Amino acid sequence: MKAYSLDNVSALVVDDNRFMRTVFVNVLRGLSIRHVAEARDGHEALEELRSTPIDLVVMDWEMEGMSGMKLLETIRSGKRGINPLVPVIVVSANTIARNIIQARDAGMTEFLAKPVSAASLYARIVSIIENPRRYVRTGSYFGPDRRRRFDPDYVGPRRRVEDRQRTSLDDLDAVGRA
Repeated sequence: MKAYSLDNVSALVVDDNRFMRTVFVNVLRGLSIRHVAEARDGHEALEELRSTPIDLVVMDWEMEGMSGMKLLETIRSGKRGINPLVPVIVVSANTIARNIIQARDAGMTEFLAKPVSAASLYARIVSIIENPRRYVRTGSYFGPDRRRRFDPDYVGPRRRVEDRQRTSLDDLDAVGRA
């Protein structure tokens, strides 16, 4: 895995458990991230996101007060002066498929299961750097493209507008060559 200098990255750790916040802050600082802010709930996180440019959010999924889902939906809405494009790593000890799918559908960038190691957190950060995903807006979703890879041999239905437009243009082009 390639080593990256993260000293210019700013991160926000959101967890209602003080011990877990401390662990994440220490791990991120150990990865050379100099500016690491903390929030003990979603409301504090939103205030921090409004007042400080943040490059990365590491947040617990299950929190008292504002849930991780509500926080992530608020971030992705882009309202209140918050950058909706900020990468968000969701962390949870509850790794049942339903929770991961909810986090994905709310717009998470990466998911990380607790307990967390420095290596696993760094791997997610590297994934965000090396494999940036475009953002998609539909009637009910805004966030990173949930498709992690492009398959040029895919033959299933094309459901995105730009996919249908491209397919239609390809069909017209094929007709023109016939």
